[in-house]
Amino acid sequence: MSDETIQSSSMLRYPKTLVYFLWLLICSLEVAMAQTTQTDVRVVGEMRKVMWMGQLEGVIELDSVASKEHVYGLGPVQYLTGELLLYDGTTYRSVVMPDSSMKVEEVNSEKAPFFAYSSVKQWSTEKVPTTIRTMSDLERYIDELTQDSVRPFLFRVSGVVEHAVIHVVNLPEGSEVSSPSEAHQGQVNYELDEETVEILGFFSTEHKAIFTHHDTYVHMHLMSSDRQMMGHLDEVLFKAGDIKLHLPQN
Repeated sequence: MSDETIQSSSMLRYPKTLVYFLWLLICSLEVAMAQTTQTDVRVVGEMRKVMWMGQLEGVIELDSVASKEHVYGLGPVQYLTGELLLYDGTTYRSVVMPDSSMKVEEVNSEKAPFFAYSSVKQWSTEKVPTTIRTMSDLERYIDELTQDSVRPFLFRVSGVVEHAVIHVVNLPEGSEVSSPSEAHQGQVNYELDEETVEILGFFSTEHKAIFTHHDTYVHMHLMSSDRQMMGHLDEVLFKAGDIKLHLPQN
């Protein structure tokens, strides 16, 4: 059967608008799949839909991705009741206890309203210059260092922080959200001093309000080496000369 006959047959069976819609859908899926394969970073859900539209329910079940080899990821717990860190296949969840202390535990399964993850088998490691001390320093340094790299990507930072502030979201049950201030009701901040830490971060110049806040290219979660503290990183002062940056190896 010729191509013209097949095309004519298809047009008789389906309305032109439906055929055109299906064609557009297939093209869009092909582009999306190509982008996902190229960067190897999956972003599920959107921060702005959570913060401004109150879409708090989980859109991804972490046990569906944690089984993948060497997978890393970060995001909040559904309904903004805690923070999540997927680190080399292990899922950590931090929540605020009634006395405002933090509880960090390994969990087999949890849902997130937005989440970024990637499988990274090998990392390239380099010592961070002593001039890199703050979050903005680190963001600028990573941006300059990866101008020729495929974006977005996950990165890791390891070493000692002189001081850091992290938070754990703790939205009261039944709360409605239509703004970032409402989304952070109940949030508790925690400080760390002279602590050895691991930081997992997401870097992108194209995901502002989707997975990073509107004024930054990064979204980072910090976990202490003893696994007793973990949360969204808000402020940091790195110990000069004692920090390493780990980037996905091409």
